[in-house]
Amino acid sequence: MRGKLLVISIFLIASVLLSACGGGTEGSAEGLKMASMDAMLAEVKEAPLSVQQAYQFAVANPDVTQHIPCYCGCGAMGHTSNYSCYVAGENQDGSVLYDEHALGCSICVDITQDAMRLQKEGKAISEIREYIDATYAQYGPSNMP
Repeated sequence: MRGKLLVISIFLIASVLLSACGGGTEGSAEGLKMASMDAMLAEVKEAPLSVQQAYQFAVANPDVTQHIPCYCGCGAMGHTSNYSCYVAGENQDGSVLYDEHALGCSICVDITQDAMRLQKEGKAISEIREYIDATYAQYGPSNMP
């Protein structure tokens, strides 16, 4: 009985410690500004880590992602930047109205992941845009002028 109690106690302590480390806090992806996972759609929370991080980055960094195009063809859907692959607008209470498009589009996510990497490398938005244009123009038209 005593051994069982010890195992249960260790499990509970480990669970508390792990949940404290894995919460949806800002700034988690290696020093980048990231939105919390707490308010994300359930589908985002269940998505692969690269998709979760792309949503977190896009939401927290509109100053970057609104200046980066997407090349997946989503301009036909009314998307005007990489940001709009993740965010459709704001609700009346000011909370984010998510766009689910990037959940199923690897080009959107790859563009955001590249923007994240380049920002970590200290690149300016203009340099990030040049890289994205050069790398992804082969996949389709830009959704930005």
